[in-house]
Amino acid sequence: MTDLSEMLEVASDDPETLRDCFAVRGWGDGLPLVPPTPERVDAMLAGCGGDPEEVVAALPPRSGIATRRIIAINAVLAGCRPEHMSVLVAAVRALARPEVNLRGVNATTHPVAPLLVVHGEVARTAGYNSGLGAFGPGNLANASTGRALRLILLHVAGAVPGAGDASTQGGPAKYAYCVAENLAESPWGGYAASVGVDGPSAVTVHCGEAPHNFHDMESDQPAAILDKAASVMASLGSNNAPVSGAEFFVMLCPEHAAACAAAGWTRGNMASYLHERARMRTGDLREAFALRAWAPWQETFGDDAGMPITEHPDNIRIVVVGGPGKHSSVIPSWGMTRSATVPVEPERREGTEP
Repeated sequence: MTDLSEMLEVASDDPETLRDCFAVRGWGDGLPLVPPTPERVDAMLAGCGGDPEEVVAALPPRSGIATRRIIAINAVLAGCRPEHMSVLVAAVRALARPEVNLRGVNATTHPVAPLLVVHGEVARTAGYNSGLGAFGPGNLANASTGRALRLILLHVAGAVPGAGDASTQGGPAKYAYCVAENLAESPWGGYAASVGVDGPSAVTVHCGEAPHNFHDMESDQPAAILDKAASVMASLGSNNAPVSGAEFFVMLCPEHAAACAAAGWTRGNMASYLHERARMRTGDLREAFALRAWAPWQETFGDDAGMPITEHPDNIRIVVVGGPGKHSSVIPSWGMTRSATVPVEPERREGTEP
């Protein structure tokens, strides 16, 4: 793969011309691109300050180096605004965390895509959508930031279909997969604080499938609502079935969250309930998967016993997302990966202390 850091002069700043020029070099995502002129890149860098040549992360499989400048170039290409830059820098740091296992994420035949969840103050100030239609389309911040992260995976990590991304069918989440937490309507406070990440803003990366919808239009009882989520989780089709340490993200809409909170249920209560209810017959799971990554205690279950689809309630993460309407979603994991939540650094200007 050609290195995006090489100098390339394009006679026209027409987006389609740039797209075609990139395409012959194996760059881009197939959509029109915003020309990353020096002026646009400098304006993007001003969105987070710091040394433009600072190495933020090395991303597998090609161990590409993501500096702030390289991140800014991809942010411009994707149509981001400068206020999105600090979120992207934090997202790249999260992707590089060892527990995410980005090499495996990119190498698998599974259609996994890193979901980026934006938390806290920056979600409001930078215009991220956490409400109605949060998973898209129609919001510049969500769409462009999600797209920029994918362009970084293509251009820096080398996650190009075939050469560095082995996904059998791919998936639309591989274009852009970014959403904001609806902190204003979360009865339990912010997700980031619940996993020990303090500060005004943060991001979470969870490498999984596209959202699986579930709905409950009638009940205001937590058990009835969460039984629908448990039925989505307990499936042979998910990688969570043979990998019991994998996480689920349950994205609750505000109305479902309010009903659970009104009954006194906490995030921990809900995770424990889902761990108990999301079960399958152990013999069916054994028959379906000869290769399993289960906790040793799970292998002791008899064939007719109900096996929890995940080995511990802590593997079930609850985030409030969306607007009016009683639809929520489950996002299964790829399997051999863990989510990472990191703070968004405050904006830094040249000559100031970090």
